[in-house]
Amino acid sequence: MTEQAHIAATHAAALRSIERVVHETTPPTDPEVACLGIQELLTDGAVLALTGAGISTGSGIPDYRGPAGSLRNHRPMTYQEFLYDPQARHRYWARSFVGWRQMSRAHPNTAHYLLAELENSGHLTGIITQNVDGLHTAAGSRTVLPLHGDLSTIQCLECGAQEARTSLDVRINDANPGYLERVTGPSLQVNPDGDVDLDATFIRDFQMVGCLACGSTRLKPAVVYFGEPVPATRKTRVQDLLEQSRSLLVLGSSLAVMSSYKIALDAVRAGKPLAIINRGPGRADRRATYLWREDLAEALYLLRGNSSRLT
Repeated sequence: MTEQAHIAATHAAALRSIERVVHETTPPTDPEVACLGIQELLTDGAVLALTGAGISTGSGIPDYRGPAGSLRNHRPMTYQEFLYDPQARHRYWARSFVGWRQMSRAHPNTAHYLLAELENSGHLTGIITQNVDGLHTAAGSRTVLPLHGDLSTIQCLECGAQEARTSLDVRINDANPGYLERVTGPSLQVNPDGDVDLDATFIRDFQMVGCLACGSTRLKPAVVYFGEPVPATRKTRVQDLLEQSRSLLVLGSSLAVMSSYKIALDAVRAGKPLAIINRGPGRADRRATYLWREDLAEALYLLRGNSSRLT
């Protein structure tokens, strides 16, 4: 296969992942049984939590595939588009510059704090999150593995230099005086990947800045895009956390992408109980020991409040 053919095939696979529709495949567990069962797992300890976009909806960041998910109106950019299409990359940075205003102001919600309490009281081995918003760490969780990276760091695709997003944001703002005042408004909705939809006129007027080290404008957030592999070191850390854990608790994720679905599959293959708390259907539902259809904050409140053993 030629390099061009490989790029096209990987891009096509990324689009299929984005477009994947997850349907109901099995009835959920009785809510009381699910609550008691997950309490037992937490009481036993060494639970590994795997969180998705659903845990951050309470912070004003939409999920991808929920009832109001961003995929209904917005398709994320693939890694191949970002690498090889300068216009697409320019469009991303214009939209991300505006979206960062809202993403950076997001705060942890009740579910983040309750999960941090469970970790700090010794019930969790850690948290693997598919989110790139940094809210688990902001809520006080200590062992957090961002499977898909973090928006707070920018890397240069030419020389590898890194820069804090806050620093880049200041430089972009200086290069685009008055831009934010023209485009921001209450109707703008930030997407899970940190950008917003903008009119083509605003995208054309946007001026991108270059890398501080080499001057290249081929700058990329240190996050894993659709069509981009998870770094090998991160995969190894996932396996380490899974080996240290007795069970896996999925929170707010449909597990539609393979990088997260594989974690659930590996847990089941290792004989570890799989518990899922999510409002909608998920890819691993049929494999779950406990499948609870509940709001995450409400479920975590019940798990904490219904058992004096969770202390």
